[in-house]
Amino acid sequence: MALLVPSVPKLSLRISHALEAARLWLGGKPPAVQVAALPWRRVSGGRIEVLLATSRDTGRWVLPKGWPQKKRSLSETAACEAWEEAGLLGRISPNAVGSFFYRKRLNSGLHRRVRVSVFPLAVCGQAETWPEYGQRELRWFSPEEAARHVHEPELAELLRNADVMKRLA
Repeated sequence: MALLVPSVPKLSLRISHALEAARLWLGGKPPAVQVAALPWRRVSGGRIEVLLATSRDTGRWVLPKGWPQKKRSLSETAACEAWEEAGLLGRISPNAVGSFFYRKRLNSGLHRRVRVSVFPLAVCGQAETWPEYGQRELRWFSPEEAARHVHEPELAELLRNADVMKRLA
């Protein structure tokens, strides 16, 4: 029997992690693992901007993300995803600044719970072309504005977290 955990928009991270622990304790299937890059840059006035891309299937605003790759660390995989999806070049942190959960729709129509570890990418440039060029819309946002555009409550909370943004600098 599957245990359903509702996605509540303003659910705190502590409550979310407690619900996840309870779900696993009750026999729920562990979440799949993905990695994401958090592309960021500093603009005039010292403000930080983060880049979001639209997903190819739903058009939702998301971070560049994907499945772990053999022979690459999680952070290296996140950097590869930023390159493939947005043509971004930069310095990836080896340490995740946080994680979030989302429900990935599978080809079968079913959903799989996925935990995404987020690695900051200090962007220094963008290629003229890249593997998924023209397949996604890309846009730079303030962290607060990016938080309003994403659908995942935990990702929005991560983007609004002032401590996380300070660690990027």
